[in-house]
Amino acid sequence: MTGLLLRDAEIGGRERADVRVAGGRVTEIGGGLSREPGERVVGCGGGALLPGLCDHHLHLHALAARSRSALCGPPEVNDPDGLARALRAATPDEHGWIRGVGYAEPVAGDLDAAALDRLEPRRPVRVQHRSGALWTLNTAALTAAGIAAGDHPGIERDEHGAPTGRLWRADDWLRSRLPRTGPVPLDDVARALTRFGITAVTDATPDLDAGALAAFDRAVREGTLPQRLHLLGTPLEEAAASPASHPRVTTGPYKIVIADSGLPSLDDLAGRIGAAHRRGRPVAVHCVTREALILLLVALDQAGHLPGDRVEHAALVPAELVDDLARRGLRVVTQPGFLADRGDDYLRDLPAEDHPDLYRCAALLDAGVGVGLSSDAPYGPLDPWQVMDAAVRRRTRSGAVAGETERIGPRAALRAYLTPPEDPGGPVRQVRVGAPADLVLLHAPLAEALRRPEAALVRSVVVEGRVLI
Repeated sequence: MTGLLLRDAEIGGRERADVRVAGGRVTEIGGGLSREPGERVVGCGGGALLPGLCDHHLHLHALAARSRSALCGPPEVNDPDGLARALRAATPDEHGWIRGVGYAEPVAGDLDAAALDRLEPRRPVRVQHRSGALWTLNTAALTAAGIAAGDHPGIERDEHGAPTGRLWRADDWLRSRLPRTGPVPLDDVARALTRFGITAVTDATPDLDAGALAAFDRAVREGTLPQRLHLLGTPLEEAAASPASHPRVTTGPYKIVIADSGLPSLDDLAGRIGAAHRRGRPVAVHCVTREALILLLVALDQAGHLPGDRVEHAALVPAELVDDLARRGLRVVTQPGFLADRGDDYLRDLPAEDHPDLYRCAALLDAGVGVGLSSDAPYGPLDPWQVMDAAVRRRTRSGAVAGETERIGPRAALRAYLTPPEDPGGPVRQVRVGAPADLVLLHAPLAEALRRPEAALVRSVVVEGRVLI
């Protein structure tokens, strides 16, 4: 591997120095370092050199599939006519199916099979809600997938027992009823991540099957996905039997979803948490509602706590529960980017007293809760600089402010992307001798960059000592 010399980089937002990289690690930092034979030199011009960013919660295969799907929600589609045009113009997959994503109720109300039939009756269509929790199928799709005979609890049925077309939290089951296709290649996703300066990601998809796990390992091994990959969805048995074979693929806490559409019993949730803990794995629990968060706290008290237990999303955190999170040592991985993306919907649809509870950041940090920022892409905006800006300004598309007291400073927002995958909200990674050479170089010094965070700041990205851009 050819060595790398980064000249005149700003380190830690203060000093300017040269940085030598060899063998995938930072080996020397100092002024006026001499170029060694065969070493590639990159002039930094005083631009900030940072550890690569980590997106602490996204869904890689869903993100890749989005590029092959019809966009069915704002800002691309805003009314029934626009939805009809999008579905009719969509290119079907090799089996003739249309896949839509990003749907939201303001477009055409609550979708069901009959509503989709009016828009596209000929081809099998499935449309995913922007939350990721709901698929709606038209009649052709219901028939092709044999949904009427299905027994999944997420199948919504009318008073006669017929499927309405709405399937809640049934991704894996639905996939088993569809024509078989392999995971979408991750090349385009990896390039997008790299352009944003992201060198590590946590895939938060629950209950990954053997095919998905193999696809991830292959993508990292072959270099298709150069980012370090931390997995929450590795099944408990799989993690115990065959740990990830590539050093840049690691197993994280065990993902548990508390579904918005139906809370589990306390004993069931505590039992799942206990099963993970007995195998030495913390839990990463999807909590969007305050009811889900309260249930989780009680279940953790019943099952016991393990360092590394974390709350995913924490979309609504009542003020009285902030200290409870801190006392239990829980981390929170949250997505203020949703405020920029759909904050106007929240402000319209939620009671005013709930608005300060949305995607809290400042109150959690002030209480000593470790906070990691993330995108939840493809359900939220992938751009980490947009997410940071949302954490700082908390502005919606219309310019309204959602939870002004929860604003944090730009350095705090950046730090929440610089913590390691295995410890979101923990100690910030540093550019130092011996550290992995997963780095991002900005066009400007840090103080200047943070005045207006944007993806255009990213000048170069280094992964394991290799310059990718």
